[in-house]
Amino acid sequence: MLKTLKQDVCAAIDALASELLAVSHEIHAHPELAFEEVHASRLLAETARKRGLEATLGVFGLETAIAAEFGATAQPTVALLSEYDALPGIGHACGHNIIATTALGAALGLAALGARLPGRVRWLGTPAEERGGGKEIMARNGAFEGTDAALMVHPSGVNLATMPCIAIAELEVTYRGVASHASAMPERGVNALDALVIAYQAVGALRQHIRSTERLHGIITDGGQAPNIVPERAAGRFYARAANAAQLAELKPRVEGCFRAGAEATGATLELAWGDVDYLDLNTSWPLARRFQANAEALGLTFFPYEKLPPGLQGSTDMGNVSHRVPSIHPMIAVAPPHVSIHNAEFAKWAGSEAGDRAVLDGAKALAMTALDFFCDSELRDEVARAFAASASG
Repeated sequence: MLKTLKQDVCAAIDALASELLAVSHEIHAHPELAFEEVHASRLLAETARKRGLEATLGVFGLETAIAAEFGATAQPTVALLSEYDALPGIGHACGHNIIATTALGAALGLAALGARLPGRVRWLGTPAEERGGGKEIMARNGAFEGTDAALMVHPSGVNLATMPCIAIAELEVTYRGVASHASAMPERGVNALDALVIAYQAVGALRQHIRSTERLHGIITDGGQAPNIVPERAAGRFYARAANAAQLAELKPRVEGCFRAGAEATGATLELAWGDVDYLDLNTSWPLARRFQANAEALGLTFFPYEKLPPGLQGSTDMGNVSHRVPSIHPMIAVAPPHVSIHNAEFAKWAGSEAGDRAVLDGAKALAMTALDFFCDSELRDEVARAFAASASG
């Protein structure tokens, strides 16, 4: 039965190929930033509706979030997650057009099974992964209540069973000083930009004395208006990353000290605000990740051994927040050569390429087949539940 279901769901996805790829290309061609994914969310919801899903837009606290649910009641429920926000200046350099359509394709493929679907599917469009923590906001509003597992796949330069992820917190800082003529009356000014530059350098010094799993980086978003005016306002956005929430909490006060130093050195006032959402480390469900890899390998994909990844190769995702609520996977699927890194303009080109198209279809099939494994294999469900309980207690 399971083998036949997998064959049929893959055939259904192949039959949807042209439609799925058109959606992927359209999202890729019209990148939208976090919380602003109006075009992408409408396109995804309308595509799902055309195929018979009752997709609702504007759910779980976010205007550009999507939800559709179908399948047998009182059965295991799997959430399939789409992302579709882009990056400033470099568009879909993280390939979220592919993430959007792999989950959509998996959902539509499973829906095509009709009454033979041995479980329940909740397809979720999750905005604002690049910043803002859309999944955490949705989770707080009940998006994952009643789900037994959550699945998504992320594009990369290699195929991986999971993504090495650490926790991250976002920090917005603003310094306010006193404007003055920089040449005629510099003594009357309080330089807000100097305060921010001092803090920036302090953050750089702090980098020497943090764990190898921790990261600090940021940008200046406002440095003043003109060279001959002492800047009365300066602002920046910074990220602090650590292996987990506990270590992130230890790092935050040290980072804050860097910014207080800038204020004390210059006399500028400091406004410091951590983001409402911290991204947690990824608690991978390895039983599910191994099944995903096996299903993808059955499609001809070759995986790089996760344990052989070089140290320090790690990112962050709000899927981490989901993974601490429900067993989750976040595997990587190759769309570009290994030397092309995500968050790079070259990667954006690959996300819209034929290799990206293949990843859409292969990723959708592997996700759908993994969901079927979960529905049909009670031993797998028990193993997933035990691993998740162990991770929580550990």
